[in-house]
Amino acid sequence: MRGRDPAADYRRDRRRLVERLRERGVSDLAVLHAFDSVPRHAFVPEVMRRRAYEDVPLPIGRGQTISSPTIHALSLQYAEIRPGQRVLEVGTGAGFQTALLAALGAAVYSIERIASLYEAAGRTLGRLGVDARLMHGDGSRGWPKYAPFQAIIVGAAAARPPEALFRQLADGGHLIVPVGTRRQELRRYTRRGDGFTKEMITGARFVPLIEGGPRGEGLE
Repeated sequence: MRGRDPAADYRRDRRRLVERLRERGVSDLAVLHAFDSVPRHAFVPEVMRRRAYEDVPLPIGRGQTISSPTIHALSLQYAEIRPGQRVLEVGTGAGFQTALLAALGAAVYSIERIASLYEAAGRTLGRLGVDARLMHGDGSRGWPKYAPFQAIIVGAAAARPPEALFRQLADGGHLIVPVGTRRQELRRYTRRGDGFTKEMITGARFVPLIEGGPRGEGLE
């Protein structure tokens, strides 16, 4: 009797997830292809891997979660990522969205304030050969050295998006950020010269954005 092939199971589960994302309104083919190519199971704790391709958030330690695939997919779709664009990610977490951004061809700059998550994400991304610049620091300050960014994606909610992120957004660029405390919504801000337009993407539930903390040291 032949044993199970975990790799084949994961491939099948990824394809099922891609179909669920289509059903939930994700139409960007590049985003769907990224989800089909990036192994989400590599970014979750081993005990959670059987649930890696469910469309749910999963715990990754230190009170943090990896967002549901739908939230990641909508964030990427509304950010309108194109190959070669410079993208800032605030909240590396486990590194899954970092890998998705790299699969989309972005030049990825990602900041994580929790040292253990920063280190674990760096190891995972390194094993998978993902090219991204990582920094341990306060993401609310952005990364001025590499600004402006064509897109900024924030993985934690604040009552108001940090002003530093607006300043570091390129003209025509998109800031994707959850806003609110008890009730949250995922928003897209688009820079038009000195002004910004605002759109609501969907309801959301994120951990709070904590400002202040380490100034930052990076892996490049």
